[in-house]
Amino acid sequence: MAGTTVKTEAVVLRSIRYGEADRILHLYSKSRGRIGAIAKGARKPRSRFGGRLEPFFRLDLMLHEGRSDLMTVTSATTVDGYPRLRSSGAALTAGARACDAVLRLLDSEEPNPPAYNLLCRYLALLDDPAEPRAAALETALSFRIKLALVAGFAPELASCARCGEADHLVGFSGAAGGVVCSGCEAGAFTLDEEAHRFMVGSLASPLGEAPEAEPRALRQVERAVGETLEHHAHVQLRAAA
Repeated sequence: MAGTTVKTEAVVLRSIRYGEADRILHLYSKSRGRIGAIAKGARKPRSRFGGRLEPFFRLDLMLHEGRSDLMTVTSATTVDGYPRLRSSGAALTAGARACDAVLRLLDSEEPNPPAYNLLCRYLALLDDPAEPRAAALETALSFRIKLALVAGFAPELASCARCGEADHLVGFSGAAGGVVCSGCEAGAFTLDEEAHRFMVGSLASPLGEAPEAEPRALRQVERAVGETLEHHAHVQLRAAA
């Protein structure tokens, strides 16, 4: 069978039943970016893949790349299965929405190591019982802000995205791609100082140390990130909570 063999580490973003016994996998890989693959016979009772082709599994994969748009999985070994994540409803939901955000936003076959590392870090936090805030909305939004940054769509937060004014920043415009001043706020929505501070702090802090904020500010943050990606990446994310 003509083709090449690809070895890469990857996270399973989505796993779909296909045919009588196969699985179609949406993967985000360390060295190849987004990958679509088929695992033949994966749903047979004695499949060599076992249960490791489910979402969130971090795997070392051998793939056959032929003429099809889908690579074929020839072997898979577990790097991390994040088992504790699966025992918490909140962590499971947060992990699913993170994987969905990566699936929607990062569709290139070009590698993006910072994005891959960010996803793995978030899954590890959700799997860690010593991280009680990992499944909180603050951490989920911090993940989204960082994901927008590594994808090349970080909003402008230091000065007005329309005129460059550094003071009197009172609103946010997804179309402009960032905060706007009082003179440029037409068409923008109000962004409280707390929401602005949260966004800046999220970019400056490790993922596990997301700032705290009140619900009103967090709603504004989610809207700001969502509208930025809708206008500039043409991607609509699912609600973070």
